[in-house]
Amino acid sequence: MSLEADMTEASGRVVATERGRDLILVRSLSLSDTEAWAHLTESELTETWFGPWEGDRRVGGTVRVRMRFEDHEPEITMKVLACEAPRFLALLSDEEVGAWRLELHLEADGDDCLLTFVHHLTPDDEVGEIGPGWEYYLDLLVASTEGTERPGFDQYYPELREAYLAM
Repeated sequence: MSLEADMTEASGRVVATERGRDLILVRSLSLSDTEAWAHLTESELTETWFGPWEGDRRVGGTVRVRMRFEDHEPEITMKVLACEAPRFLALLSDEEVGAWRLELHLEADGDDCLLTFVHHLTPDDEVGEIGPGWEYYLDLLVASTEGTERPGFDQYYPELREAYLAM
């Protein structure tokens, strides 16, 4: 999705699963899968689009992430559920933000790669709040990897809230 695109259209979709619902967003990255993996797992690169982290990144370990693009830069804890470089990363956030189960899948696509981001929604998750936030962060990732201007959060919220609620 181009950052100049009409932001009233959500790029994500909500799909029913055996466990409930999943929010799925896809981005094409102008990177190889190994370069994209670095942007998802190396602290100095995650800092450019989400925030730096520290801790034990092994499966079963936990990392603390400073969310650089949020007010007051809150810190969240993420447990590493699975890590299969350079294809798959699964995380569980701490209760403070909602115990979110997240998956990031990378797939080579010629010289580029596709990132499929999955947020396993709970019945209490507000997709109208969550969807626009992930749109924003994934577009920050694209901007970071392409060296383009960062979008502002006000381009996403509340603009996309209704589109996600309609899902």
